[in-house]
Amino acid sequence: MANGIWITFEGGDGVGKTTQARLLQEWLEAEGRTVVRTREPGGSEVGRLVRDIVLHHRGDIVPRAEALLYAADRAQHISTVVRPALVRGDVVIQDRYLDSSVAYQGAGRVLDAHEVRALSLWAAEDALPDVTVLLDLDPAVARARLDADDKPFDRLEAEREDFHRRVRGAFLDLADADPDRFLVLDASLPPAALAEAVRARVGSTL
Repeated sequence: MANGIWITFEGGDGVGKTTQARLLQEWLEAEGRTVVRTREPGGSEVGRLVRDIVLHHRGDIVPRAEALLYAADRAQHISTVVRPALVRGDVVIQDRYLDSSVAYQGAGRVLDAHEVRALSLWAAEDALPDVTVLLDLDPAVARARLDADDKPFDRLEAEREDFHRRVRGAFLDLADADPDRFLVLDASLPPAALAEAVRARVGSTL
């Protein structure tokens, strides 16, 4: 996957990942780059089916089954969307990747984080992004943002605050362990300031 550039956005629900991904896409396209915007789960045809199950299924899904569903989505997504785009030399901007599985299914669902990460790496054939932007925000502030949107919560958004605090802690631990890949930003800053910091980091890889 040598010629393309792969950027992922991570963080809890309500931190502004979609906004920053859009702003980055607009900047890169203005610079003449071809951009593929995608997400997990749901970035492939199979992934859209998985997304409906893991985020909107009304019945119970046990934690290990949830982790396996995310891994299945990831295997399909990397093989059919991300890898071909990078081989073409495109820039891939992705909302969530395996760090979300480690944080949500590992810390949030209290599974073994190392096993969850190993499962994801196996599914993705060890593929890792060039840059991961972690938008960090207190879960209470993020929840207030979600409440203001006045949209129904999905299965993960609806979890209790202690779940989301474990997720936040796991994300920060992942960033501490891999500082060369991660850019950690305070998501309470204005969107324009965040976008400038993201552009500076991504620009250094172009």
